[in-house]
Amino acid sequence: MSSVRRAIEVLDLLARKGALGVRAVATHLDLPVGSVHRLLQDLAEENVVDRNEEGNWRLSYRLLQITELQLDNIQLPRLARPFCETIAETTRETVNVNVLSGPHCVCVDKVRGTEGMQLDFRIGTRSPLHCGGSAKAILAFQPDSVIERVVGEQLTGYTPNTITSPDELKAELARVRKRGYSIDDEELVMGIWCVGMPIVDRTGKAVGAISITGPTHKAVGPDVQPLVDMLANACSQVSRTLGYVGAWPPMRPESI
Repeated sequence: MSSVRRAIEVLDLLARKGALGVRAVATHLDLPVGSVHRLLQDLAEENVVDRNEEGNWRLSYRLLQITELQLDNIQLPRLARPFCETIAETTRETVNVNVLSGPHCVCVDKVRGTEGMQLDFRIGTRSPLHCGGSAKAILAFQPDSVIERVVGEQLTGYTPNTITSPDELKAELARVRKRGYSIDDEELVMGIWCVGMPIVDRTGKAVGAISITGPTHKAVGPDVQPLVDMLANACSQVSRTLGYVGAWPPMRPESI
């Protein structure tokens, strides 16, 4: 039996039975006590399990965090869809809903516009976090550790406008946080522009984003403000449904 399968069996057992000692876990799963002890120690190092006052093992907060993120991702398309349909009808451009998934930005829903030229990301398409409207909006509102990991990797250039300098990317993310939205100036595909805004959870950390994408030039200034206003209405309402209670545009909590 693989270690991954054993770990899943242990977690499933603790979820069903509650806190148990090492010997009880070993007995239930018919596994050696030593193997169970080592497995629980490994899980504890990842904050997946911990010990209660009696010394028995129980599920810890890490699983709740993971589950919460997954539930947020499931909710986002449903919550955002009515806003996206209104925005697409008004602007005639495509509106995408993206979520954070590991080191990627993933498209989970879209409403196509009627403009002839569109960036047609299929649902499920993964894209990097260092370029693109939704991706930069999500990355800007992540913990410093996540941002440092992204800027520390090789930043692939997709067009001449892709930001590939770590310092320039950090400066760009600071601008995104200050104004509350991001601009994709032909960073992924030449001829395609995008404006994106984050969807944040109750802590102020971005779990997703909504973006307006199409052939119309988008740059910081009065011309883009109507799009920003529509995104602010959509993203703020979805974020508040997810538990966010702060000001809008959101301010990234210093604690993250």
